[in-house]
Amino acid sequence: MADSPLPLPRALLAPRHWPTWLLLGFLVLMARLPWGLQRGIGAPLGRLLKRLLPDRRQAAHRNLELAFPGMPPEVRAELLDDSFRDLGIGLFEFARAWWGSITPMRRTVEIEGMEHLQRLQAEGRGVLMVSGHFMTLEMCGRLMCDHVQLAGMYRRYRNPVMEWAVLRGRLRYAQTMFGNDDIRGAIRHLKRGGMLWYAPDQDMRGKDTVFAPFFGIPASTITATHQLARISGCAVVPFFHRREGARYLLRIAPPLAPFPTDDATADSACVNEAIEAMVREAPSQYLWIHRRFKRQPDGVSLYSKG
Repeated sequence: MADSPLPLPRALLAPRHWPTWLLLGFLVLMARLPWGLQRGIGAPLGRLLKRLLPDRRQAAHRNLELAFPGMPPEVRAELLDDSFRDLGIGLFEFARAWWGSITPMRRTVEIEGMEHLQRLQAEGRGVLMVSGHFMTLEMCGRLMCDHVQLAGMYRRYRNPVMEWAVLRGRLRYAQTMFGNDDIRGAIRHLKRGGMLWYAPDQDMRGKDTVFAPFFGIPASTITATHQLARISGCAVVPFFHRREGARYLLRIAPPLAPFPTDDATADSACVNEAIEAMVREAPSQYLWIHRRFKRQPDGVSLYSKG
C-alpha cells in the first residue's frame, strides 16, 4: 500500500474550486458512515436515481433488452430495478474505497485463484488483470491490494479537484496509478513484472478500437489489452468480483490462452467473452447505464433518440 500523500497544488484552493470542495467534503463524510447505514441509504438512493436520470434509465433498459433478449420482460424489469439499487449502494462503495475504512469488508472477503498470480509472479512475468465496470470495482480492487501490489489504469477526471482527491484516495492502497494516456508507463510497469488492473469494457472514442461481440452484439472495443500484452509480454488474467449479501467474492481465473495472438479483433473478442461471463455472474452489479453498444459497424444507433 502506498503511504506517501499526493501534494495539493495551491491552484486548487482558488475560489472557483470551492463548490467542488464543499461537495467533496460531503462525499468524504458519507464515505465514513457505518456500512449498514450506507447500504440502507444506498438502495432508496438508487431508486431515486432511476427516477431522476431518465436518459440513463432508458440506456440501461435498452442494454438489458439487447443483452438478454430471451428474458421475460417482467424479469428484465426486476433486473433493471436491482441494477439501480446496486448503483446506489455502489456509490457508497466507491466513496468508502477512496476515503473510508474497509475493515467490515475485510472480515467477509473470500478470494479464489491466488495460485495463478503466485505462479506468474514466481516466473517474473507481468500481469494485466482484466475486469469490467461493476459497482464493486473500486472496493474489490482495494481488497485485492491487501494481498498483492496492484497498480491501476484509469480515465482522468476533467474536474481537477476531483482528479486530485480520487487519485489521492486510490494511492492509499494502489501501488501506483496510470492515466489512460500513459501507455508507456503502464508498459514499463508490466515489463518489470508488475500487476496492473484494467477495465476495457467501455466505448471510448478517439482510441484504437475494433468491433467485437459482447452478448452477441458488435461492441466498439478498445484494443489496448491486446497491445499491452503484445508489447510487454504480460499475462492477461480475468478478475471476477461481486458482492453477495455482506460477502465480497473475488476470483482470479487462469490466464487467457493463447493470448495475445496476431489478431487484435480475436483477442478483443476473447476479452469481451471473459467480461460477459463476469456480468452473467452478477448482472445487477454491472454498469448498465453506459451506452455500451452506441457505435455500430453500419452507423445505425441501437438506442432511441427520444
